[in-house]
Amino acid sequence: MVTDNDLQHLRRCLELAAEAIDAGDEPFGSVLVGADGTVLAEDRNRETSARDQTQHPEFALARWAATHLDADARAAATVYTSGEHCPMCAAAHGWVGLGRIVFASSSAQTSAWLSDLGVGPSPVRAIPIQEVAPGVAVEGPVPGLDDEVHELHRRYRLTR
Repeated sequence: MVTDNDLQHLRRCLELAAEAIDAGDEPFGSVLVGADGTVLAEDRNRETSARDQTQHPEFALARWAATHLDADARAAATVYTSGEHCPMCAAAHGWVGLGRIVFASSSAQTSAWLSDLGVGPSPVRAIPIQEVAPGVAVEGPVPGLDDEVHELHRRYRLTR
């Protein structure tokens, strides 16, 4: 169940996704929150600015957690993100042993939106997180916020 606290962190993810657009990157943002509710780290998509297609915020947070948190703290943490993890990010999440994931929009939604906007297929198939990391607790998409993410994707495509 998505709580008011979850919604607060997801809203920050959408702010980071909007920052990504302003920097010329696709609209994805993520926040890592500890068991006590403390924001531990956050990031946005940096694919274009870094000229590296692996610069996803979820992957960056998994790397950060592996370096800065012990196994128990990682397992108790929650990753909030504007869009469901891609397979690369889901694998990193699983390998590092992070806890729950809460996302505003699903990868299936994103794929459909991009197709409707005339964007060609992704080089990586969009599959649910649970198919990559079956032990991870996952919640999403979140009605209402998914519409806001959709609008961010439209906005990004209009600026290109």
